[in-house]
Parts: sequence; structure tokens; C-alpha cells
Amino acid sequence: GVELIVVDGGSADGSLELAAPLADRVQTAARGRARQMNAGAALATGRILVFLHADTRLPAAADRLIADALRPECGRHWGRFDVRIEGRSAWLPLVAATMNLRSRLTGIATGDQAMFVRREVFDGIGGFPLQPLMEDIELSRRLLRRSRPACLRARCLGEHDDAQPAHR
Repeated sequence: GVELIVVDGGSADGSLELAAPLADRVQTAARGRARQMNAGAALATGRILVFLHADTRLPAAADRLIADALRPECGRHWGRFDVRIEGRSAWLPLVAATMNLRSRLTGIATGDQAMFVRREVFDGIGGFPLQPLMEDIELSRRLLRRSRPACLRARCLGEHDDAQPAHR
């Protein structure tokens, strides 16, 4: 019951070739995270969309956790996971804990937290805004008008290569 779609924004590192045997669909789109995620959503056939950065892994049983969090009786239309960030910096656990706490208090989520949303709600707010940075923050603000997020304590794992920019 899951569909894996990979959308590449023009990388030259062989990502498409690596993803092709593992994904249901592989697509290219114009550069820009919002454009890529909107392109993937347009290709998806499911009722729930999950947006996952390439360097992030979902927790075990993520599909069940998401389905439970978005049951109609829960009144939630979207959500995110807590995040754990691995890398060489000793500060990364503190960064992750701060992100999780801030998100729980404010309802604002980031793409590093593997955001998920009901398709009809995502479509109803026009998808990710086409802005170069912080599209996930703006999406959260729009989604907050529909409901508070389901803040799942299960942790997705983000990998941070200290030699590379945090967002590629």
C-alpha cells in the first residue's frame, strides 16, 4: 500500500540511476525543493503524502504510525515525526531535540521531520509554496489553519554530512 516516488532536481551524481530499481517512479523536475515535492505529489496516487528528504530514513512501521495518526476520529490532517540527526558534530543531538520541542510547541514542522499530510488538504492549500527557502515552514503555517499536527515521537533519522551544506 505504499508508493515510492523519487524526484530529482537535476543532480549530476547518479541519483536517478541509483533510485530507479528501488522506486515505483523516478522523475526529474525543475530545481528547487518545493517544485520537486509538488511534482512528486502530482505523480502520487495515495490518499496520504509523505515528504522525505533523500538523507532521511523513516522509523520502523512508519506507514502504520501515519495511518493511526490521521484516523478521522483524531481530527488531524497532517503531522511529522521527531527527528534524530547523525553526524560528526556533538551539537546535532541538541539541534534535533530543539527542533522537536519547537515543533511540538508551535506546530511548525520542517522537512527533516518527514512531514505527512492528507492529499485533499495538501491540494486544498495549493501544495508547497514556490519559494527558494523555508517552504516547509510556510506549508506548516498553511496546514495549521486546518489542524494542529500529529507530532509523532517515533524518530526519523537524518544524516548530516558536516562537509556539505545542510540542505542540498
